[in-house]
Amino acid sequence: MADIPPRIAVRRTYKLYVGGAFPRSESGRSYPVTSASGVHLGNAALASRKDVRDAVAAARKAFPGWSGRTAYNRGQILYRVAEMMEGRREQFAAEVAEGVGKAKAHTLVSSAIDRWVYYAGWADKLGQVLGGANPVSGPYFNVSEPEPTGVVGVLAPGGSSLLGLVSVLAPVITSGNTAVLVASERAPLPAVTLAEALATSDLPAGVANVLTGRVAELAAPLAGHADVNALDLTGAGDLATGLEELAATTLKRVLRPGHDDWSDPDPGLSRVRPFLETKTVWHPIGL
Repeated sequence: MADIPPRIAVRRTYKLYVGGAFPRSESGRSYPVTSASGVHLGNAALASRKDVRDAVAAARKAFPGWSGRTAYNRGQILYRVAEMMEGRREQFAAEVAEGVGKAKAHTLVSSAIDRWVYYAGWADKLGQVLGGANPVSGPYFNVSEPEPTGVVGVLAPGGSSLLGLVSVLAPVITSGNTAVLVASERAPLPAVTLAEALATSDLPAGVANVLTGRVAELAAPLAGHADVNALDLTGAGDLATGLEELAATTLKRVLRPGHDDWSDPDPGLSRVRPFLETKTVWHPIGL
């Protein structure tokens, strides 16, 4: 029997996640990703301005269907994301461990999975907590309810490649918004793996779009895009002020970087409220 040559493993290629598909950057560019110790981990796609526009178009297309679903159904889908991440626990832990070590990596992965479950539970309770009947003087029935604002651009925190990433993405889509997320430039691989989990979780195409690349190159076209309704500048760093000014030209809602504790198991609604609008309805009461 002839000797069987050793098998060559299939190398994983790191792509963008746009509109439910995994395209390479339209520019054909990539950049090397290295571990904290300098080990080469692969080449991530280097997204371009055109990729930003494509991602925004995909998010806008997905918005009516996602926001029109029942809140309970959105919660079910977010819970399914947690299930998909649970099945990839070891893969996530290996990618996160490159920066923090194996023991802490497993803790961070568990927290990221739990974060999806946390927001899945909030999905059908936002209306009761953030809306309700208003006391008014006159023969009127007056009620307010929260509604998603639209397409949200999200700059993920650079120093928390998975837990921070989930902590900024999950609250945006929980309430019915769609998102274009720019992953951590230094550690994008957990974002790529998360995109693969999202793609198998029943999350409709275009609800969450994940770009990898240079934050300084992608943030400006995202902030200035007229079809983006809001912007989370968590990962903007020194670019925050300039991006806020650019966002003001199209009247975007802006969440500025804060001092977030990603390890807090009960983040509340502080990252949900900024991307909601309140609709108030008046209705006459018969006398």
